[in-house]
Amino acid sequence: MIEEYSRIEVRCIAGKIGASIRGVDLKELGEHKADTIREIRIALLRHKVIFFREQHLNHADHVALARLFGEVTRLPGPKHGTHPEGFPQILIVDRQATDDRRGLRFEERLYRKSDRHDSGWHVDIASSVNPPAFSFLRCEVTAEHGGDTQWTNLAAAYEGLSRPLQQLADSLRAEHALHAGVQLLFSDDEDLAVIRKRVEDTLLSVHPVVRVHPETGQKALFLPPASVSHITGLLPWESRGILDILFSHISRPEYTVRHRWEPGDVAVWDNRAVAHLQPTDLHHTDHRRRMYRVLVLGDRPVGPDGFRSESVRGAPLQPFTGPGDASAGTMPA
Repeated sequence: MIEEYSRIEVRCIAGKIGASIRGVDLKELGEHKADTIREIRIALLRHKVIFFREQHLNHADHVALARLFGEVTRLPGPKHGTHPEGFPQILIVDRQATDDRRGLRFEERLYRKSDRHDSGWHVDIASSVNPPAFSFLRCEVTAEHGGDTQWTNLAAAYEGLSRPLQQLADSLRAEHALHAGVQLLFSDDEDLAVIRKRVEDTLLSVHPVVRVHPETGQKALFLPPASVSHITGLLPWESRGILDILFSHISRPEYTVRHRWEPGDVAVWDNRAVAHLQPTDLHHTDHRRRMYRVLVLGDRPVGPDGFRSESVRGAPLQPFTGPGDASAGTMPA
C-alpha cells in the first residue's frame, strides 16, 4: 500500500484506469472523515474511476457523499430528467423512467441512429460550458446478466498519441451539443420532434480538444463522440477525418475498464478525465436496471494554449440547493 493510504485499501483493476476501494463504509466515515475523504480523492484523481462494493446508500446518504467533494449541480427544470421524490439533485438512471417520460424505448431508438459504433461514449453534460467535475453513480437494481458500464482514461489516450498528433490536438477546439453522435432525420416525425426541442432549448459549448486538468495538470483528450459535432475552424471533411482518428483512439481497450454492477455498488469518476459508455446489451430485453446519479459542479475546461471553454447557447451549470440538502438524514459531520 502506498504512503498516501492509511485509512483505505486501494486495489487497481485495469492497467491504466480503475480501482476498487475497500475498508470504508461511506455511511459511517467516523472521526477521521477528513483524512478518509482526502485519501479517496487521491485515489480518484490517480485512477480516474473508483468502485465501492456493498454500500447500500439511501438517497440522503448519496447526496451527502457527493457534497463532501464539492457543490452539487444538475440541469435545470425538466432537462434534468426524472428524480426520486424529495431529492431533485438525483437523476434516476432507468430505461423505464426514461421511456415513460420520452416515449417507448427512447434510448434504444437513439442508439440505432448512432453515426458510429462508439458514438455512445460520453462525458456527463459535456455540452455545458462547465461540465461536472465528479459523478457519483449507485446501483439499486441490476439485470440478471449484462448491463455493465465502461470507462476510458482520456489522459492515457492523450499520452498514447504520437507527438505530432498531440501538437495538432493541443491547438484544436470542438463544438459540443446534445445528441451530436446520432443522425436525426427531418423525414422522421419523432426525429423532427427531437430536433425542434433542441432548437428551442439548446445547450451548446466550444471546448478545447485537449483539456488541462485543474488539479493534476495532466492533459486529457476531451473529445467524447456522443457530444462532439465538429472541430471548429476546419472544413467539414477535414473535421470528419481528424475526428475519426481521435474517436477510434479514445476507446482503445488498453485505456478502458468495465464494471459488473451489484446492488449497493457506488462508482465515482473524474468527469474531467474520463468518458463512459452506458450498456446497450439490454435494449432487446425486458431486464430491469435502476441506478441513481449525483453530479458535482465543475469549472470551464482550459486548453494547453490557455483557451477557456465558451458558451454558445445556454447558461452555465450552477450549484443546486433544495430538498434533500438539509442535515437531517445525511451522513454525520
